[in-house]
Amino acid sequence: MKREYYSEIISDFLSASSDEILGKLVRGNDFALEQTQKDAWLEEINILKMVLEPYQGSVYFEYSIPRMGKRIDVVVLIGPVIFVLEFKVGEREFHSFAIDQVWDYALDLKNFHETSHDHFIAPVLIATKAKNIPVIVSATKHNDKLLVPIKCNAALLSEVIVNVLKFTN
Repeated sequence: MKREYYSEIISDFLSASSDEILGKLVRGNDFALEQTQKDAWLEEINILKMVLEPYQGSVYFEYSIPRMGKRIDVVVLIGPVIFVLEFKVGEREFHSFAIDQVWDYALDLKNFHETSHDHFIAPVLIATKAKNIPVIVSATKHNDKLLVPIKCNAALLSEVIVNVLKFTN
Protein backbone atom coordinates (compact mmCIF):
# COMPACT_ATOMS: atom_id res chain seq x y z
CA MET A 1 0.00 0.00 0.00
CA LYS A 2 1.31 3.40 -0.98
CA ARG A 3 1.61 5.85 1.92
CA GLU A 4 1.51 8.98 -0.24
CA TYR A 5 -0.47 10.35 -3.17
CA TYR A 6 2.66 11.49 -5.00
CA SER A 7 6.36 10.86 -4.52
CA GLU A 8 9.37 11.63 -6.65
CA ILE A 9 13.00 12.62 -6.43
CA ILE A 10 13.33 16.40 -6.41
CA SER A 11 14.90 16.64 -9.88
CA ASP A 12 12.00 14.71 -11.45
CA PHE A 13 9.48 16.75 -9.46
CA LEU A 14 11.06 19.93 -10.83
CA SER A 15 11.02 18.69 -14.43
CA ALA A 16 7.40 17.51 -14.31
CA SER A 17 4.61 19.94 -15.19
CA SER A 18 2.33 21.15 -12.43
CA ASP A 19 -0.60 19.56 -14.27
CA GLU A 20 1.19 16.19 -14.38
CA ILE A 21 1.86 16.32 -10.63
CA LEU A 22 -1.71 17.43 -9.93
CA GLY A 23 -2.99 14.53 -12.04
CA LYS A 24 -1.04 12.05 -9.92
CA LEU A 25 -2.33 13.66 -6.73
CA VAL A 26 -5.91 13.46 -7.98
CA ARG A 27 -5.48 9.79 -8.96
CA GLY A 28 -3.98 9.00 -5.56
CA ASN A 29 -6.87 10.62 -3.70
CA ASP A 30 -9.64 8.27 -2.53
CA PHE A 31 -11.95 10.97 -1.19
CA ALA A 32 -14.34 13.55 -2.59
CA LEU A 33 -12.19 16.23 -4.18
CA GLU A 34 -13.10 19.89 -3.88
CA GLN A 35 -11.76 22.59 -6.19
CA THR A 36 -10.21 24.28 -3.15
CA GLN A 37 -8.03 21.21 -2.57
CA LYS A 38 -6.85 21.17 -6.19
CA ASP A 39 -6.06 24.88 -5.98
CA ALA A 40 -4.15 24.34 -2.72
CA TRP A 41 -2.11 21.52 -4.28
CA LEU A 42 -1.26 23.71 -7.27
CA GLU A 43 -0.06 26.51 -5.00
CA GLU A 44 2.01 24.05 -2.93
CA ILE A 45 3.54 22.64 -6.13
CA ASN A 46 4.40 26.12 -7.42
CA ILE A 47 5.96 27.18 -4.11
CA LEU A 48 8.04 24.01 -3.89
CA LYS A 49 9.20 24.27 -7.50
CA MET A 50 10.64 27.70 -6.63
CA VAL A 51 12.44 26.63 -3.44
CA LEU A 52 13.66 23.08 -4.12
CA GLU A 53 15.74 23.69 -7.25
CA PRO A 54 19.14 23.77 -5.46
CA TYR A 55 18.56 20.46 -3.67
CA GLN A 56 18.75 16.73 -4.14
CA GLY A 57 16.38 14.51 -2.25
CA SER A 58 12.77 13.39 -2.40
CA VAL A 59 9.33 14.94 -2.10
CA TYR A 60 6.12 13.26 -0.91
CA PHE A 61 2.66 14.84 -1.11
CA GLU A 62 -0.14 13.75 1.22
CA TYR A 63 2.01 11.37 3.26
CA SER A 64 -0.11 9.09 5.45
CA ILE A 65 0.31 8.86 9.21
CA PRO A 66 -1.65 5.63 9.80
CA ARG A 67 -1.59 5.82 13.59
CA MET A 68 -3.27 9.23 13.48
CA GLY A 69 -5.42 8.65 10.40
CA LYS A 70 -4.07 11.91 8.97
CA ARG A 71 -1.93 13.06 6.07
CA ILE A 72 1.05 15.39 6.08
CA ASP A 73 0.70 17.94 3.27
CA VAL A 74 4.30 17.49 2.10
CA VAL A 75 7.37 15.65 3.34
CA VAL A 76 10.70 16.67 1.82
CA LEU A 77 13.89 14.71 2.44
CA ILE A 78 17.12 16.66 1.95
CA GLY A 79 20.34 15.23 3.35
CA PRO A 80 19.92 14.42 7.05
CA VAL A 81 16.63 16.34 7.37
CA ILE A 82 13.00 15.35 7.07
CA PHE A 83 10.99 18.51 6.46
CA VAL A 84 7.37 18.13 7.58
CA LEU A 85 5.52 20.87 5.71
CA GLU A 86 2.02 21.90 6.68
CA PHE A 87 0.61 24.45 4.25
CA LYS A 88 -2.20 26.81 5.15
CA VAL A 89 -2.82 28.25 1.70
CA GLY A 90 -4.17 31.80 1.78
CA GLU A 91 -3.80 32.03 5.56
CA ARG A 92 -2.39 35.20 7.13
CA GLU A 93 -2.02 33.92 10.71
CA PHE A 94 -0.15 31.12 12.48
CA HIS A 95 -2.99 29.56 14.44
CA SER A 96 -2.16 27.42 17.47
CA PHE A 97 -4.16 24.46 16.09
CA ALA A 98 -1.98 24.50 12.95
CA ILE A 99 1.23 24.64 14.99
CA ASP A 100 -0.06 21.71 17.06
CA GLN A 101 -0.93 19.85 13.86
CA VAL A 102 2.57 20.08 12.33
CA TRP A 103 4.12 19.33 15.74
CA ASP A 104 1.98 16.18 16.11
CA TYR A 105 3.04 15.00 12.65
CA ALA A 106 6.72 15.50 13.51
CA LEU A 107 6.37 13.73 16.86
CA ASP A 108 4.61 10.83 15.19
CA LEU A 109 7.39 10.42 12.64
CA LYS A 110 10.04 10.69 15.36
CA ASN A 111 8.43 8.19 17.71
CA PHE A 112 6.55 5.73 15.50
CA HIS A 113 8.26 5.74 12.09
CA GLU A 114 11.39 3.63 12.39
CA THR A 115 13.20 5.02 9.34
CA SER A 116 12.86 8.56 10.75
CA HIS A 117 14.60 7.86 14.06
CA ASP A 118 18.11 8.82 12.94
CA HIS A 119 17.16 11.94 10.98
CA PHE A 120 16.58 15.51 11.98
CA ILE A 121 12.90 16.33 11.74
CA ALA A 122 11.92 19.92 10.96
CA PRO A 123 8.21 20.70 11.32
CA VAL A 124 7.36 23.79 9.27
CA LEU A 125 4.04 25.64 9.24
CA ILE A 126 3.60 27.74 6.10
CA ALA A 127 0.82 30.33 6.29
CA THR A 128 1.27 31.40 2.70
CA LYS A 129 -0.01 34.98 3.07
CA ALA A 130 1.37 35.77 6.54
CA LYS A 131 3.66 38.72 7.12
CA ASN A 132 7.39 38.08 7.22
CA ILE A 133 8.63 37.06 10.64
CA PRO A 134 12.14 36.10 11.75
CA VAL A 135 13.06 32.50 10.90
CA ILE A 136 14.00 30.76 14.14
CA VAL A 137 15.54 27.29 14.05
CA SER A 138 16.10 25.51 17.36
CA ALA A 139 16.22 21.98 18.70
CA THR A 140 14.06 20.63 21.46
CA LYS A 141 15.65 20.27 24.89
CA HIS A 142 15.64 16.47 24.52
CA ASN A 143 18.61 16.35 22.12
CA ASP A 144 16.62 13.97 19.88
CA LYS A 145 17.13 15.65 16.47
CA LEU A 146 13.60 17.04 16.60
CA LEU A 147 13.34 20.75 15.87
CA VAL A 148 10.82 23.14 17.38
CA PRO A 149 8.06 24.01 14.87
CA ILE A 150 9.14 26.75 12.47
CA LYS A 151 6.67 29.33 11.18
CA CYS A 152 7.04 31.07 7.83
CA ASN A 153 5.18 32.39 4.83
CA ALA A 154 5.65 31.20 1.24
CA ALA A 155 8.36 33.78 0.56
CA LEU A 156 10.49 32.64 3.53
CA LEU A 157 10.33 28.88 2.94
CA SER A 158 13.61 28.93 1.02
CA GLU A 159 15.31 30.70 3.93
CA VAL A 160 13.87 28.14 6.35
CA ILE A 161 15.34 25.25 4.35
CA VAL A 162 18.76 26.94 4.13
CA ASN A 163 18.79 27.74 7.87
CA VAL A 164 17.67 24.24 8.90
CA LEU A 165 20.34 22.62 6.73
CA LYS A 166 23.00 24.91 8.24
CA PHE A 167 21.72 24.19 11.75
CA THR A 168 21.80 20.43 11.25
CA ASN A 169 25.32 20.45 9.83
